Amino acid sequence: MDAIRWLFDATFTIGDQQLLWREVIGNVFGLASALGGMQRKVWAWPVGIVGNVLLFTVFLGSWFGETARADMLGQAGRQVMFVAVSVYGWYRWQETRRRSADIRADGRVPAGDGAAVHPRWASWPARLGLVAALFGGTLLLTPLFRALGSFEPVWADAWIFMGSLLATYGMAKGWVEFWLIWVAVDIVGVPLLLSAGYWATAAMYVFYGGFTLVGFFVWWRIQRREQVAAFS
Repeated sequence: MDAIRWLFDATFTIGDQQLLWREVIGNVFGLASALGGMQRKVWAWPVGIVGNVLLFTVFLGSWFGETARADMLGQAGRQVMFVAVSVYGWYRWQETRRRSADIRADGRVPAGDGAAVHPRWASWPARLGLVAALFGGTLLLTPLFRALGSFEPVWADAWIFMGSLLATYGMAKGWVEFWLIWVAVDIVGVPLLLSAGYWATAAMYVFYGGFTLVGFFVWWRIQRREQVAAFS
């Protein structure tokens, strides 16, 4: 129990800002999950779930005795969503890895090197659906989050929630475009988190922005390589 209490209460100071260790640790798990996702490893999903649980306690700090910062309902809600979608992604990637090393009927080369997904471009209907869901979901969730008392500007919190949902789903499906959705999330997320006092998470979002661009080009190259191998 002492270790758990320490995890909840421990802080450190950078400049004039006091940061929670569990916020930093949760983001480190999130970064590790993103790295595993770029490498197409199944372990990316359970590692990410650990980070989600920790960050849930951070963004609903008032539930755990913290009153210095406003609760971020969208950020907390997306941690719950992450866990649910991660279970789906975990299962889907495990099934892909279990498949035979022979070339499948659809012409794509399975992951014989231990990779658990084969990056591919989403269809145009799927792309349009992602864009419509991102903007439409943001519009629908904004009044709900505002009624629940989320931090202003509430639309930004709703945007982050919807973008995170769609990016995680796209990762599970193996769509190369999911990395670009994360970029859109980061662009809105950094100023919102800074204004709310979540400095550690905002700093990680800045790093994620560059990382997701790298991930996009890595998956793009893998998609091209597998496509050439499948039809050569």
